[in-house]
Amino acid sequence: MPKSRRQFHYYLVPNKHKHRPCCFLALATLALITSALLISVLVTTTSPFSLQDTLLCSLRNKRSRDDDDGDPYNPADEHYRTTPTQLLAVLHYATSKVVPQQSLEEIMVTFEVLRSLSPCNFLIFGLGQDSLMWSAFNPRGTTLFLEEDPKWVQSVLKDSPTLHAHRVRYRTQLSQADDLLSSYTSEPNCLPGQAYLKGNHRCRLALTGLPEEVYETEWDLIMIDAPRGYFPEAPGRMGAIFSAAVMARARKSPGVTHIFLHDVDRKVEKTFAEEFLCKKYLVKHVGRLWHFEIPPAPSINSTTVAAAANSRFC
Repeated sequence: MPKSRRQFHYYLVPNKHKHRPCCFLALATLALITSALLISVLVTTTSPFSLQDTLLCSLRNKRSRDDDDGDPYNPADEHYRTTPTQLLAVLHYATSKVVPQQSLEEIMVTFEVLRSLSPCNFLIFGLGQDSLMWSAFNPRGTTLFLEEDPKWVQSVLKDSPTLHAHRVRYRTQLSQADDLLSSYTSEPNCLPGQAYLKGNHRCRLALTGLPEEVYETEWDLIMIDAPRGYFPEAPGRMGAIFSAAVMARARKSPGVTHIFLHDVDRKVEKTFAEEFLCKKYLVKHVGRLWHFEIPPAPSINSTTVAAAANSRFC
């Protein structure tokens, strides 16, 4: 008898002496019924979005494990969901020939910090062609721009209404830089242990007329890329550098304050940074950008604090 017919005969022709694989067939049938019921329950009780989220979570967990092997994926990027500012930034830079003033290498220094801390509080002295970019790098965080030129504020906000900016006035001029540097130690309200900003009219370096939001917020990052400092009558960045140092030292939250100072190739920026931001806190120098990590005053050695109260910041 042909093999196929023998198989047919084996299963279909009654023979009480034959051994039939009834257990195997029963188990297979039971497994199929159970699988069908399980799929039915999943389909009826789980929405497509939940199933998608489950798959994405699995993928994210896998990518997190892969990160140990050098995968550039960073779990800190999970909060990056598209915001209106990000969409405007993509549109703006995709259709404009105007590019940010900082180089790519300089931008990456701040971007890496924002990538690890965002959403965070980011204060920027200056409003410019790179403002949409900085705001987009800090989605769902607080990014505040301070600008001296009221017409420029109106012009930028007209095209980028999602930006948060204030116009500020400065009390200094670049031509006064040397005098301010040599005389600030004679004013107690300018000294490290006593310096403050709001209402500190005795200290000429203190920025006293800033919006309340600036004084009430602890800033995780401060970028100083303004005000103008390339002609004698310009405000210069002396007050911005001093005030950033005061804000960083007054921090109550855990961690350091990241301060980014641009145009350090200029004498005033470099000199005031060395005086108030301190070379010992300089962690990176790329192009014309210095990156400082300044701890709050209580984290600095008490002996250093006591000495600095009657002398200098650094």
